[in-house]
Parts: sequence; structure tokens; C-alpha cells
Amino acid sequence: MVGGVAIALAVSGCAGSGGDAGTNTTSAAPPAGPRTLTVWLMNGSAPKTLVEALHKEFQDSHKDVTVKFEEQQWNGIQDKLTTALSGNDAPDIIEVGNTQAPKFASEDVLEDLTASVNDFNGANWLTSLKDSGNWDGKQYGIPFYAANREVLYRKDMFEAAGITTPPTSRAEWLEAITKLKAKYGSDPDFQPLYLPGQNWYALLSFIYDEGGDIAKKDGTKFTATLDSPEAKAGIEFYKQLLEASGTKAPKDADEQTPEQAGIYGGGKVAMMIGLPWEVATAAKSDPTIKDKTSGFPIPSKTAGQTAPVFQGGSNLAIPAKAKNKDLAKDYLKLITSDKYQADFAKAGMIPGTSKDVSALQSDPVNAAMAKASTNGKAVPATPGWATIEAGQNPLKDMLTAYLTGAKTLDAATADANKALNTAFSG
Repeated sequence: MVGGVAIALAVSGCAGSGGDAGTNTTSAAPPAGPRTLTVWLMNGSAPKTLVEALHKEFQDSHKDVTVKFEEQQWNGIQDKLTTALSGNDAPDIIEVGNTQAPKFASEDVLEDLTASVNDFNGANWLTSLKDSGNWDGKQYGIPFYAANREVLYRKDMFEAAGITTPPTSRAEWLEAITKLKAKYGSDPDFQPLYLPGQNWYALLSFIYDEGGDIAKKDGTKFTATLDSPEAKAGIEFYKQLLEASGTKAPKDADEQTPEQAGIYGGGKVAMMIGLPWEVATAAKSDPTIKDKTSGFPIPSKTAGQTAPVFQGGSNLAIPAKAKNKDLAKDYLKLITSDKYQADFAKAGMIPGTSKDVSALQSDPVNAAMAKASTNGKAVPATPGWATIEAGQNPLKDMLTAYLTGAKTLDAATADANKALNTAFSG
């Protein structure tokens, strides 16, 4: 995974507390005297200055309450949460990746917040994060922040190749690749688009754009649909794009193996499909590349439209065994307020509970992400998804098998469906 977004870690057994712990709330009066609200947020999720201001305001408005902020690391967090949520010393607020949320919600270890949705700016929630925090018709996770991929490109290379405006359709995208080849093709190391064979996040945009999806939902059950005509059309475009680009990226690896931002930073790549903060990673190789880079949303097959995007991010939740649920709800009210959601946007993230992304417009890379974010989607909200990503991801296997010719499209999608359905039912 990249950064603190779209994190999916291995699930190690059931952390259930038994019974209906996730739906019980206490009506008893809160205890008198000093109290401590324990908050677990992930490393890199919120700027230090924002967190400090938030906690000061919360403490100023809650007499005798101290916020105990404990920053967590993504590595190993699944096991740590599993232990904490099943024990008697759970924190009061936790952050979970949107692909982790369904697992915990289904185990009755999170507080049912359905009745409080409106208190947390519910009318402005990002649909993708709302869905990931919902289980069996009840809301357990509150959207925190999100991010999605876009096409990052070299403005100077586009200009030199005679490309005056960013592509706004798939056809224009392919035309841009042709023009870049004509300009720089004499350099054997040049790549118009760096596209590894297993970038399944990018693949999802093409599948969604064709009207397909990974799976269909029936209640809390999912059935894989990668063999649908729409999904197959999206996979075929992925192959067309990869072959048109002449990319030197491996067909049997993802965008992190090797790290694509480093390849882009080498100066021989005109485009990559990535997240905004990958520009900073690329700038470690070439500090000037930040000023040379802009972005545009992944284009749709329909001219003038953007393709739907996979939207990763995080949710906030209250453990079912939290000792200070009343304070935790007040904390969620504050962090989901317009004031702090605007601060998240200023930090370069898509706010989870606000539709105001104006703060992202000053930077062209962030602006492109924000434009695409209105059409964001999530992976199936099933407890099995975390194991799919952390293990042998069937989508990656499918892409490599098809792109290398090891399997036909029909065989590759059928095998991927079988593997996904096994995970969904596990």
C-alpha cells in the first residue's frame, strides 16, 4: 500500500467479544471527576499542528478531560487492534483503514453509531468511506479522509510533444502517448507511461468505467463478477494501454516493486498513475520534478468525463468496550466539523465528511485528485477483503496471467472469480 491510504493488512483470527457488544450503549451517567480520552490515530494521517489544535479545543470545552493521543504504525496494526478491541482496556477512538473496517464491524467489537450519523456531518460523507464503515445496515465507521489515484505527468514533456491540454478521454490519452513516442522515442530508455502489470488500482477505474465491478452484493454476501462483459472490457483496455505505452515495467509486479515514483523521478518517464504524494518521493531523485509535474483525472471512455476511481482512506470508530463513549462521540463531532475537515483538505487530503475541496484547488496535482474524488468507489465491504490484499491478491494474478499470455482472458477471470469467492465466504 501507499502512505496511510487504502491500507489492507492481514487479519489474524476473529476478535469478537461475543454477544451484541457492538450495538449496546450505556445510558448511565458519565463518571464524575477527571477522565482521560484515549485516541489512536495512524502515523501520517493528520498533521501534528492540526491534531494539537483539535485536542486543545476539545480539552478546553471539556472540563477535567485529558486527551491521551497515541500515534500508531500501520505495520502490525491489524493484530494490535484485534487484541485491543477484544480486551478490557480498549482505546476510546480508533482509526482503521477502509478495507479493515468491515472485518471489525462484522465481529461486534465496534460501537453502532447509526443513530449519531447526523451528528457527524453525515449528509456530506464520501460514499466510498460510508460504505466501508457500514455492515448489515448499521454504521460502525465514520469517514475520516480519502485519496485516489490520478495521472501524474511531466508538463515540459507534454509541451515539447505538442500536447497543449491534458487528455479528457481514453482516445486522447492514447493520442498523447503516440505524440510522446514521436518526440522522445529515439531514446531507448524513454517511457510515455510507466504502467506495471499488477496495478490493480488503475485497473478498477477501467472496469468501473465500463459499468463493471469486482463483485455484486446481496445483503452482506458478495459474488465475484470479473467474468462479466463489462469487467473484461476494462481488463482489455488495461492491456491496450500497457502495450501502447511500450512500458518497461514488469508484468508480474505492482507499482511498488520497484517503486514507480523512483522510476518517474529518473527523468525518462512522462506519466504514471499514482497518488499525489508520490511526486514528493520522485523529487528525492530530482528536486526539480515537483515544478515540472501536474496531474489529470484518469480519463473515461466517454469524452469529457472522468473515470470512476478506487478511493482508499480511513474510518474512525468507537470500540464497543470503550470506557468513555460519550466523550468519544463529542470528539467525533469535532473532528468531522467543517472547521477541521477544511484543515484536512489544506493538508492535501480529501476530507471524509465534507464536500468542500476548495483548499485542494491551489495545487494542480491535488486539484486533479479532488476532481476525480466525486466519482469514488470502494472495494467490496466484506470482512474477507483485508486477507485478499495482504495475501495472494487474485486481481494481481489475473493481470499477470493475461498480460503474459499464460492464460486467456476467460480463464484468467474465471480463476480470479473462484479465488475471490473463496475469500468472500471464508
